[in-house]
Amino acid sequence: MSQDCFICSNHKGEFLTAGTTIYEDDFIYVGHIDKGSSPTYLGHIMIDLKRHAPELGDMTAEEAKAFGLMMARVSRALTEVEGAEHVYSMVSGNSVSHLHMHIVPRYPNTPRKYWSPMELNEWAEAPKGIGNEITEVCLRIKEYLEVTPYD
Repeated sequence: MSQDCFICSNHKGEFLTAGTTIYEDDFIYVGHIDKGSSPTYLGHIMIDLKRHAPELGDMTAEEAKAFGLMMARVSRALTEVEGAEHVYSMVSGNSVSHLHMHIVPRYPNTPRKYWSPMELNEWAEAPKGIGNEITEVCLRIKEYLEVTPYD
């Protein structure tokens, strides 16, 4: 872990964030984005590599398998449990040099002009929440992952 990395610090429990851990193993951590006291787009999930590594190409084969499988499983959970009609995924690495992937659902009736993972937050009627609302999403996804096998 890196001393000056936000994601490493978060994994060490140095920040209090809304929600609960959705999934964690030796390679990855899955949780919900949290914007503190500002409402957060519900279902915006982060998959973090546990080891401090900046880019996709820096993963080991075991990390890549765990990361890729979880991308698919979380995307399926957002569709089946949260009712997403489409799921975006993106890695930019511009702000934090620690590999993390954004998994962002697009819900039914989202106007076409907001059909982008970066634009969804701009929609005034986007489903947003804080605190318990985020925790409820996390618990539904966590339960889905625990009880639904991935074949």
